[in-house]
Amino acid sequence: MADLKNFLSQSDVAALKAYVQGPSSQARADSTVLLHCTHSNLKNTSFFELRLDRHMTILSVKEKLKSHTGTAVGAMLLQLKDLNGTVVATLADDNTVLGFYSPQDGFTLHIVDMDPNSSSADGWLEDVSKVKKYEISEEDYNQRENTYRKFKEQKLREDPTWTLQKEIAKRSGKEVKESIADPEHQAEVAQGIAVGNRCEVYPGSKRGEVMYVGKVEGLPLGYWVGVKYDEPIGKNDGTIKGKSYFTCAPKYGGMVRPNNLKVGDFPPADDDFDFSDEEEI
Repeated sequence: MADLKNFLSQSDVAALKAYVQGPSSQARADSTVLLHCTHSNLKNTSFFELRLDRHMTILSVKEKLKSHTGTAVGAMLLQLKDLNGTVVATLADDNTVLGFYSPQDGFTLHIVDMDPNSSSADGWLEDVSKVKKYEISEEDYNQRENTYRKFKEQKLREDPTWTLQKEIAKRSGKEVKESIADPEHQAEVAQGIAVGNRCEVYPGSKRGEVMYVGKVEGLPLGYWVGVKYDEPIGKNDGTIKGKSYFTCAPKYGGMVRPNNLKVGDFPPADDDFDFSDEEEI
């Protein structure tokens, strides 16, 4: 197991020390010490800030560490390392209390597993390549019921366009945005829209003026309508991905699908109130 000093700079160690010795939001006894824990057989695993009491015997410490590492108490040799990873004591006497060795917050308890047949030896608890995988033949899998393959086949029989994405969206109540493959998508709807038309965009009933009708590079295939809104509720100034399709003030422009707007007599909001002289305020 690499020492802390091998992968922490002096500034990192200082910051770590300041952190572990700083004030905590959790109440702790004066005899409590926060120690890290490393293991001779666990190269990629460590345990940070284990709360131990200085009055605990080394035997009690080992019993607690057993639950974290699986190493038998009788096969456990403990070493106490300082913030630089230097061994400052070997905790050999099981009857001695932890406080005798003067541990400080941020120190490390390193476990040396003395059992050559330990379950953690040779990487057995970390290296998944050592674990034999369960394998099943295609024939046996196809004979099983309630598999994802059977579920998918059933769904495709019901709907040849079915996808897992659609299924997830359906179950979560969300709308699936279909990928557009037709370059003339919504062309017929776009024919009824002309530059200069007043329009109302949905959802939201946002009003504005049609400034462009056609295809847009960089957006999904099909036809789009460029709108100059009456208010700064848009997303651009008529420029899409570096190409200008129309001109308006920033945040007054937007591109929408033809079926998301209606053209007609939609005057600006302020023009809706045509007061007579007696009604003006």
